[in-house]
Amino acid sequence: MSQRRAAHRLTVNDWREAARRSLPRFVFEYLDGAAEDGLGLVRNRTALDAVTLAPRVLRDTRQIDPSITLLGQTWAQPFGIAPTGLNGLVRPGGDLMGAAAAQAMGVPFVLSTASNERLEAVREAAPNGQLWLQLYVMEDHSIAEQMLRRARLARFDALVLTVDVAVSGLRERDVRNGFKLPFKPTPSLVLDLLRHPAWSMRLAAGGAPQFANLVENPGARMSAQAQAALLARAMDRGLDWASLRWLRQHWDGPLILKGILHPDDARRALEEGVDALIVSNHGARQLDLAPASITQLPAIVDAVHDRLPVLMDSGIRRGADVARALALGAHAVLIGRPVLYGLAVDGQAGVQSVLQTLADELERNLILLGEADVGSLRARRTQAA
Repeated sequence: MSQRRAAHRLTVNDWREAARRSLPRFVFEYLDGAAEDGLGLVRNRTALDAVTLAPRVLRDTRQIDPSITLLGQTWAQPFGIAPTGLNGLVRPGGDLMGAAAAQAMGVPFVLSTASNERLEAVREAAPNGQLWLQLYVMEDHSIAEQMLRRARLARFDALVLTVDVAVSGLRERDVRNGFKLPFKPTPSLVLDLLRHPAWSMRLAAGGAPQFANLVENPGARMSAQAQAALLARAMDRGLDWASLRWLRQHWDGPLILKGILHPDDARRALEEGVDALIVSNHGARQLDLAPASITQLPAIVDAVHDRLPVLMDSGIRRGADVARALALGAHAVLIGRPVLYGLAVDGQAGVQSVLQTLADELERNLILLGEADVGSLRARRTQAA
């Protein structure tokens, strides 16, 4: 990527616009879309914008330390890469590129169940990186069980159970675009592909993305029903708190629940011995009437009394948003769509550029807020209580 082109991408929104131009419409709308009327997407942004932080002055900020320690591991920044499915549709090898970029930045990468690269290959791409596995539990529990066996052998560091997808949200743009696997060409789709030759050539060379981790052995035939169920988010609707005991039989590492928005659920998770929580409305892709993650964060933090880490995702677009979440009690945040914008435009280098942009913005905000490290920023909530 030329320095001139990179200089024009100063913000995540610049990368978003570049991704919109780079991707066929149906792919960009899958990446960028939300449930139903998209009100949750607007709510996430509006709620984050409403959080202001008063700067403290005459403080020594010559040395800024953005690192954190979480679940016994050090992160170079207080953010990681959130689980996102079908990254291979954005760019073939996207899961590998994301993991490698996260390793280079010293932050975790969360691999989605709906990934397109086998988890063993992701570990090879990031041999020293922090890798977490995100899990969807479908009715056939054997799929989850074989993934957990393999994740242990591949030295994945933590398990993220997504708990807000008992049924898929209605993503109307995907329905209107006829988005499904395998792709069925229509005249409008063919025209769209012709307008994006670089993406089309990459997909032709890399092959149509598959849900590579649904089967235990490489090359094994994948169930069409399982692939369709995963794309449609047809999960086990009988999954409940008691199911955590089944999960613990197959996973002995840190267990994190993603999709917590109610304080009572946070308290129950604490009672069940969960290791961390992610306050999340799934990037507004599930329940359009759900509250913004940032508005629920303080109540969740209060509910667990700092007895386990609380992370947040959904709507993060600026380093200032990271600072907002930290000041309201989050230990860290996860980044979703911005990473995919960078991936679409420039692969691994694009992902690293987006993460570096957020890191630079966060450092500038810490300096201007008069806070030399993440701990002092998080302490604002305790001091205000």
